[in-house]
Amino acid sequence: MIALLGLGFALGLDNFRTSIVLGGLKPNWRTSVRTSLVFAMWDGVAPVAGILLGAYLSTKIEGLAGVIGAIGLAAYSLWLIIKSLRSPEHADLDMKTARRWLPLPLSLDNVAAGATLGLAGHSPWLAPALFALTTFVMSVAGHQIGRTIASFLPRFLPRLRMDLLTGVVLLVVACLMLLGVDIIDEGIAPTDGD
Repeated sequence: MIALLGLGFALGLDNFRTSIVLGGLKPNWRTSVRTSLVFAMWDGVAPVAGILLGAYLSTKIEGLAGVIGAIGLAAYSLWLIIKSLRSPEHADLDMKTARRWLPLPLSLDNVAAGATLGLAGHSPWLAPALFALTTFVMSVAGHQIGRTIASFLPRFLPRLRMDLLTGVVLLVVACLMLLGVDIIDEGIAPTDGD
C-alpha cells in the first residue's frame, strides 16, 4: 500500500507542477476543487485502462507519454498566451479550457503504470483509487501554492498579467519536458544505471 502511495505521488507530480503554474490564474476554491477532481478522475481511470489493456499498451505508450503530455501542455500554454495578448480580459480564469485540454495528456503516464501494475497482479481498483486521491490532493495543493505566489507578484510588478505569465511559464515547462528535463521529478526517478 505504501509503495502504491509512493507511485501515486510520483505519477501525480506532473499534475502538481502544472497546478502550481495554473495557480497563477488565481482560481477560487471551487474552481480549484473542480479542476483537481477532473485531473483526479483522469488519473484514476488511466491506470484502469492500463491494467485492462496490459503489456501491449505499456510498450506503446510508455515512451510517448511524456512527449504527448508536453505537447498538450504547450498547446494549452500557447492558447493562453495568445488569448491574453489579444483580449483585455484575463484568459481562462475559470480554468474550463485547462479542464478540457490537460487531463488526457497529463494522465498517459498513469496508463503505462497501470499496465505494469496489471502485469504484476495488482487490483484494478486499489491503485487507481489511490492515484486519483493523490492527484486530487496534490492538484489542490499546487493551485494554492501557485495562487499564493501569484498574489505577491503584483506588489513588485503591478502591470504584470498573470494569465500571460502563466502561459509563458507553462510553455517553458512544456519545452523542458520535451527536452527531457523534469523539474520536479529529477530527485525521484532512478537513472538507467541504478
